[in-house]
Amino acid sequence: MHFDVDELQVDALEQSFDDEKTALLSASQVTAQQRLGADDQAEGLRRLLVSNRTQVITLVAGKPGMGRTSVTLNLAAALAGSGRDVLVLDENPAPHNLTDSLGLFARHDLLDVVQGKCQLQDALLPGKGYAILPVARLMRALEKLNHAEQQHLEKVLSEVSGGVDVMLVDAAMLTGHAAVSASLASGVRVLVVMDATASGITESYSLIKRLALENARLRFEIVVNKVPDEQVARLVFGNMEKVARSKLAARLEYLGCIPLDDRLKRATQLARSVVEAYPASSSAKSCMALSQSVLQMTMQHDEMEGGISQMMKNLIRQLARQHDMAQIAC
Repeated sequence: MHFDVDELQVDALEQSFDDEKTALLSASQVTAQQRLGADDQAEGLRRLLVSNRTQVITLVAGKPGMGRTSVTLNLAAALAGSGRDVLVLDENPAPHNLTDSLGLFARHDLLDVVQGKCQLQDALLPGKGYAILPVARLMRALEKLNHAEQQHLEKVLSEVSGGVDVMLVDAAMLTGHAAVSASLASGVRVLVVMDATASGITESYSLIKRLALENARLRFEIVVNKVPDEQVARLVFGNMEKVARSKLAARLEYLGCIPLDDRLKRATQLARSVVEAYPASSSAKSCMALSQSVLQMTMQHDEMEGGISQMMKNLIRQLARQHDMAQIAC
């Protein structure tokens, strides 16, 4: 397979996002008074886990097929294998989400818990050394929760995050300005999963630019997936880093790469992580190295004093802003 990574054109990339930039900057012009009102409405969810130091890392991708869910699964397994207590939030609806990839059936989810239809333990699913909590329906219903449900959400999040070292979020694709994902929350670490194809590079940059414009996010962690070797991964990252630094003033940090490996495909077919199924494979070793990079970056950048609290607070703010923008448009 040939990778035309040298053909990345900075000017062409930047020009293709001019219309997006204008639209996003226009949509962001909400009055201070409106934002204050939105903050007042969100006050009930702002006291979550003040002392919790859980690291929240959202994995995102610019388009389907980059392997975001696979990287989430294998990173969770690698972190758990390193002795960390790991929780995965699955934002994606079935089919083809992380829950399905492990052959698990989610009878209940976080929205059921918040609405009092089941207990928290009924919604948690067991992974190999880590737990999974389906949250796709809750994310879509977040804006519609009543006060009692918001209070219950606060209690549930406090309970589920107790003792968790790392929370990974397999983020839903952001298909429109109304989309809500943990990747929109400032203060949450964002790990961009990309590949070395021309479309993979372009769509990854588009996503980074969107998040930078909408949320003033200036730091992104990068993993390059499905590459033949480290040299290609470094070249792809280097091109992307130059564009982001010069055009967005954003900082991209290379965490590692995962090679093309038939063992990883085989593990996926077996509904297992490659770390568990084929620990001696090149992809498993890369996933273990990636987990160590994640942990080292955690120590260097203690961004999440509030843990899940900060994530939910910013999501509520994002919803409030979207609601205000919709009212202005009307």
